[in-house]
Amino acid sequence: MTIWQAIILAIVEGITEFLPVSSTGHMIIASSVMGISHLDFTKMFTVNIQFGAILSVVVLYWKRFFQSTDFYFKLFVAFLPAAVLGFLLNDLIDSMLENVVVVAISLLVGGIILIFIDRIANDETKEREISYFDALKIGFFQCIAMIPGVSRSASTIIGGMLQGLSRKQAAEFSFFLAVPTMAAAGGYKLLKTYDTIQASDIQTLLIGNVIAFIVAMLAIKFFINFLTKYGFKVFGYYRIILGIILLALLASGYKLDIV
Repeated sequence: MTIWQAIILAIVEGITEFLPVSSTGHMIIASSVMGISHLDFTKMFTVNIQFGAILSVVVLYWKRFFQSTDFYFKLFVAFLPAAVLGFLLNDLIDSMLENVVVVAISLLVGGIILIFIDRIANDETKEREISYFDALKIGFFQCIAMIPGVSRSASTIIGGMLQGLSRKQAAEFSFFLAVPTMAAAGGYKLLKTYDTIQASDIQTLLIGNVIAFIVAMLAIKFFINFLTKYGFKVFGYYRIILGIILLALLASGYKLDIV
């Protein structure tokens, strides 16, 4: 992997991590198009640059993130379902990460859901205190995002809105929940692969995390404003178009599967 390829992947990660379009799906597509999907370092890189992205949440929301212990307990409750299922289904999840067909179908189906979610869960409710039961249910919605292409952001925001949270409140809780979830996933991947990291790889990882951090901060600010005003429809149409394009390319024989 070259520095420029790492920068491109980091930009993709930063833009898509907190948008309801699936960062994992876009990273799989980008690494396939650049011809670096087969590299073991690529798979480790795409997970570990998430540290930069989650740091952007802590920096942007530091006053709200460092608050009561009750807040951390609720995050922990929401984090638990994905932690347990992620550990139990790790091999199955890794196998799905190697299939662009799964990504394409998930993008398509998820896009259709996003187009109609604003009708199902209206945004007229006022912000309220998130209960432990709310947090647990949002945590189970997060588990759906273990399927590549679903989008962790989309599943948790929709889960929050279905509990009666406003778009903005659901989105911000989704951002907060990303911190323990992605830190655990990145830490686990790093623990499994740290002995394969070469000295030259450290610079690439640092550059990737810095780029992901900066781009993610800009993406979060844009997303909150856009979501509050316009809802999910644009993201839904984008996912449907991208999913159709991927399926058409695969049907025509274009090689996108990760080996």
